[in-house]
Amino acid sequence: MRIDKFLKISRLIKRRSVAKEVADKGRIQINGNLAKSSSTVQIGDIVKIQFGNRTVEIKVNELHESTKKEDAQKMYEIVSDERKI
Repeated sequence: MRIDKFLKISRLIKRRSVAKEVADKGRIQINGNLAKSSSTVQIGDIVKIQFGNRTVEIKVNELHESTKKEDAQKMYEIVSDERKI
């Protein structure tokens, strides 16, 4: 699954266009490698996302083409959540 689609479906980022923009600016890494919006994410991958002064690292647990709000959080597990001051 494309990283931009995964971020939207898992509700980490609200819109796919925003997820694409974040990825294309070099703020997303998959397993330590810089990711573009078209990069593929698989189960077990570690994804690191930079949101301004916050960095979130997640592990991908599930992939779904669509999901309900209640099930979206089951798609990933937060490994670390850091804020820079």
